[in-house]
Amino acid sequence: MYSAIAANKRNTVFIIAGFIALLGGIATWWGYASGQGSSAAIIISFVFLYALFQYYAAGSLAIAGTGAIQIQKADNPRLWRIVENLSITEGMPMPKVYIINDDAPNAFATGRDPKHAIVAATSGLLAIMDDSELEGVMAHEMSHVKNFDIRVNTIVFGLVSAVGILADFALRMAFYSNMGNSRNNNNNNDNGFGVVLILVGVVGWIISALIGPLVSAAVSRQREYLADASGAQITHFPPGLAKALEKLKAYGKPMRRKSTSMAHMFISDPIKPTVAERLWSTHPPLDKRIARLNEMGGKF
Repeated sequence: MYSAIAANKRNTVFIIAGFIALLGGIATWWGYASGQGSSAAIIISFVFLYALFQYYAAGSLAIAGTGAIQIQKADNPRLWRIVENLSITEGMPMPKVYIINDDAPNAFATGRDPKHAIVAATSGLLAIMDDSELEGVMAHEMSHVKNFDIRVNTIVFGLVSAVGILADFALRMAFYSNMGNSRNNNNNNDNGFGVVLILVGVVGWIISALIGPLVSAAVSRQREYLADASGAQITHFPPGLAKALEKLKAYGKPMRRKSTSMAHMFISDPIKPTVAERLWSTHPPLDKRIARLNEMGGKF
């Protein structure tokens, strides 16, 4: 299991490093092609600042997007005690605990670090899981907090979103530049810059709409495997989480309030992608996750 954890961490670093290198290359090319080398620094700074905004706002946005309600111990002693016991076992701060009023069984974790963490479970999850299964699910979510998966996923999402904004900005600049050139007898230098803007916009759109989501999904899938392995390590009972995933497979259905930008946060994909959409899925197939956990079960 330790080798699985190490491999997933290593793969995630490679994926994010490759995406950042690609983004840096595009920004540098824009600066060179436009003759405005300083623009590369501006682009990279914007992307960094936008990712930083996502990093600090992720928790609040997730709560607002799901309609989750914060609880105290008296509101749901069962869920609270399980989270509290896991926190004590791992020496972690007690996260804020939320419940989402939704029949679809699911759970998620968010927050920028263990001191600002949030864990949430749907009412549907609480209804169908026994204590060992619920412990397995919450151990999985606490592992996301412990392993700083939330930080990794938030940064990747922020990078992808920022590139999308830049692509839209470049295409709009190109459009208005061409309109201005038409009124000013088509200045050749301005036309050249307009072509650069269009190329940057198209390349940025390809990154944000195609490459970025693939990178984000790949990172998320690696972190899901890692959280399964770490969760099993915390409880020393992989069958608990394996049985919980079996139930999610059997009872799973789309959540009422769902967003593609938040799908990576949940233990099971809240959108339920079709076969054609699974390339961009933020979660590995449940069958593969269950098989890995069952294989780990004999090692405790």
